[in-house]
Amino acid sequence: MAFDYKKLLGRMRERQITQEALAAMINNSPTTLSLKLNNKARFKQSEIATICDALDISAEDIGQYFFTLEVQKI
Repeated sequence: MAFDYKKLLGRMRERQITQEALAAMINNSPTTLSLKLNNKARFKQSEIATICDALDISAEDIGQYFFTLEVQKI
């Protein structure tokens, strides 16, 4: 199961927060964050909470940013 993080990446652009800056906020390396954004690793709940605070994502919208399933190409 893969998740679609396009909306999260768009929010990062809106807020002018780079992957490097966001990785530092969640105490990850940029490489580790990249792995998570590319579905090679999973986000921890604490990381999701920190990202939501940094990007001003409400609790009601967490699903849209972190748990939207990626559409598989056939």
